[in-house]
Amino acid sequence: MQSAMLLALRPGGRHSERGGRRRGELEEAEKGRMKRTIIKDWKKRLSYFLQNSSASSNVKASKGGKHHAYYRPSPEEARLWAEAFDELLANKYGLAAFRAFLKSEFCEENIEFWLACEDFKKTKSPQKLTSKAKKIYNDFIEKEAPKEINIDFQTKNTIAQNIQEATHTCFSAAQKRVYSLMENNSYPRFLESEFYQELCKKTPITGAAQGT
Repeated sequence: MQSAMLLALRPGGRHSERGGRRRGELEEAEKGRMKRTIIKDWKKRLSYFLQNSSASSNVKASKGGKHHAYYRPSPEEARLWAEAFDELLANKYGLAAFRAFLKSEFCEENIEFWLACEDFKKTKSPQKLTSKAKKIYNDFIEKEAPKEINIDFQTKNTIAQNIQEATHTCFSAAQKRVYSLMENNSYPRFLESEFYQELCKKTPITGAAQGT
């Protein structure tokens, strides 16, 4: 009784309490909306993959006349991705699905950096090696880069020095760090996601997926 009277006498007491509850409700509603949006985005991307692939090879010609086969992996093949992170990255469809998942989590810069490093290590021309090193640094490493990755200051500083005379190992430490981050954090979440679980289901191929 006494506490209720004190609350009533306190200026704006009840109003402040109601306002706090209201803000809490709005925050929870916003979190729910964002989660539904992300799940919807997963389903859209998954639907896109399913509609642009099929159970059997579907050959398409590129501008250069070369043919590339695109297909939807079987549920058994998709389940292999759960055996090791490298299994996922080695599969083109798996890599595309993982990138879509990371995009839904707003951390696609990690896989993009890893792929840029893989391409960088295959570069033979010294001139191209230097230009690619600078681009990777500008895109992913320097402070407030458009796709800045989460690595420590010492590693960033070492990279800044190394790219002056670029070698194939310029980004090795950072790439290992990002790989470990994806393997231990993003990869387990991907395997538990609705996005991945849908790929593992034995669902019939739709007419759109078959191209009929």
